[in-house]
Amino acid sequence: MSTTTAVPSDLEIATNAKIRHINEIADKLGINRDDLEYYGKYKAKLPLNLIDENKVQQSNLILVSAVNPTPAGEGKTTVSIGLTDGLNKIGKKAMVVLREPSLGPVFGMKGGAAGGGYSQVIPMVDINLHFTGDFSAIEKANNLLAALIDNNLQNKTNNLGIDPRTVVWKRVMDMNDRALRDIVIGLGGTANGIPRETGFNITAASEIMAILCLSKDFADLKKRLGSIFIGYTFDKRPVYARELKAEGSMAILLKDAIKPNLVQTLEGNPAIIHCGPFANIAQGTNSIVATKMGMSLSDYVVTEAGFGADLGAEKFLDIKCPVGGLKPKAMVVVATIRALRHHGGAKPDEYNKPNMDYIKKGFENLEKHIENCKKFGFTIVVAINSRIGDTDEEVNYVKSKCAEHGVKAVESYGWGKGGNGTQDLARAVVETIESGVNNYKQLYDWSLPIEQKIKTIATEIYGADDVTYSPKARTQLKEFEKLGMNGFPVCMAKTQKSFSEDEKKVGRPRGFKINIREFEVAAGAGFVVAIVGEMMRMPGLPVIPASEGMDIDNEGNITGLS
Repeated sequence: MSTTTAVPSDLEIATNAKIRHINEIADKLGINRDDLEYYGKYKAKLPLNLIDENKVQQSNLILVSAVNPTPAGEGKTTVSIGLTDGLNKIGKKAMVVLREPSLGPVFGMKGGAAGGGYSQVIPMVDINLHFTGDFSAIEKANNLLAALIDNNLQNKTNNLGIDPRTVVWKRVMDMNDRALRDIVIGLGGTANGIPRETGFNITAASEIMAILCLSKDFADLKKRLGSIFIGYTFDKRPVYARELKAEGSMAILLKDAIKPNLVQTLEGNPAIIHCGPFANIAQGTNSIVATKMGMSLSDYVVTEAGFGADLGAEKFLDIKCPVGGLKPKAMVVVATIRALRHHGGAKPDEYNKPNMDYIKKGFENLEKHIENCKKFGFTIVVAINSRIGDTDEEVNYVKSKCAEHGVKAVESYGWGKGGNGTQDLARAVVETIESGVNNYKQLYDWSLPIEQKIKTIATEIYGADDVTYSPKARTQLKEFEKLGMNGFPVCMAKTQKSFSEDEKKVGRPRGFKINIREFEVAAGAGFVVAIVGEMMRMPGLPVIPASEGMDIDNEGNITGLS
């Protein structure tokens, strides 16, 4: 009679793991314990004065991205954490720097964002829930500005003359709630505000999140907050947050949120988790101060950029790196056999069934990402995130095809084995760094016209034939020129599921155009958001949200969180 062993859940693994006092993690990094700002025994904030620009320049920054993902994701965070543990296993001083999870996806479909299996950051439950309150602070700062705007509209003696119809600033909350996308406020009489149409975004999509990620210090933070574009006056003059004297009070709410958070991996290696912008509508990476903090404290820093390399990595390399003066030394692209089957035409019920025809067709997606990364100066390492059901034939095919492109593909077993399963990947990354083959460069010059920057991204990275614009988008381009925003980089808001704007066009689509429906201005963050197709900044819950499978017992033990 055969028996089967139940595979422990991520939550069970994290709950049963040995967790060290945060003092021990600080000791590993040479941080004076008096510099820690404690959030219990296992979390702490780090002061910005620990950032050392000289050490930043000497450290090795490793960017982890991925192929265009299936709905469940391909394990970038798991690989990032596993790679960090693997680097430490082979004797390198390494840490991982990640984004904070949003409660919307945690209770919606995707679940948490603390890795998985034996490649996790802990305390997992805290990280996936309220953590150190950063999201709450961002939410409050965002909504303070919204309240100040409506107060100014109501005020008869101190009114800036803002046209309510032009106000673009929305409120936010950290939850998936489609009913709040489009609402009317100010109803109930003259004492309750000016009636107008508005809506809510999810907190991760707030410009405050983007600003916090790109700010270098408090002075920079306040300048960016003051530069937030609100709307126009009745005589068509642009209005910014500084005219409401909002930047000081907003910065006060962010006084702790600007500081990176120190936690640990399951293997007791240091991890920094800070900020969490989405990659399909924002820049999709942790903060500059978090990355620089890691580079000040470790010789190797592993960080990730959200979704596929066409979104997160492109924005990391074209927006974050130029702003922060960062130069990655290596790049890893995560692929799963499941994802390649998907991009080869497999249906969801076929994802876990071996099929060489799907793999051969689906490899085109990975191939395009390999080509794209070379345009940024990287010969990447492909991490094949191993899963049950992968066959040797499929894996060996991917390795051989990568080799034809001069790229090494390595299996990563971090989920099942932790750092012991990622040492080969770690050695491959170190070898790439030491070889000196990578020489990071931006894809485009910020000084180019906005249309040219968009066309470069669309044709070079997505593989589109051309770019089209709606009449509204054309009008907005003229407004940007008047506002002096032509020199801003472009943050593309596009589906993560395809190189195109049609999520059903998987693999490597050809013969398509990118349509810019409209733009949004993130003047404080310092970029223009080009919205491709139908993109939403407030997600909705699925038919069966993940929250239905969660519970907590009388002793406080949580189940169902992943």
